[in-house]
Amino acid sequence: MTETADARPAKVRERTCIGCRKRSRPTELLRMTVSGGLVLPDPERRAPGRGAHLHPTIECFELAVRRKAFPRAFKVPGPLEATGLRTYLTQRDNQDVHTV
Repeated sequence: MTETADARPAKVRERTCIGCRKRSRPTELLRMTVSGGLVLPDPERRAPGRGAHLHPTIECFELAVRRKAFPRAFKVPGPLEATGLRTYLTQRDNQDVHTV
């Protein structure tokens, strides 16, 4: 009996959170991009350019800030402004609390 291409198991895609460094599926992580020195959330995962991933929690965000992970993840020199991302995560947390 011969195996076909369909018989091979599908490769599971994983990404690493730049905050906690744990690997997860891309659907469990928030993709971010950089534009003009600003870290921007990309929840639809469609923005052009290099992306980085983060669990959508304030805890992972704070870890990434403390570790200075944003410039390394995006391979850019110098600090990046991430207050817009913090605002996005805070609003998202507030929406989750109100919907439960």
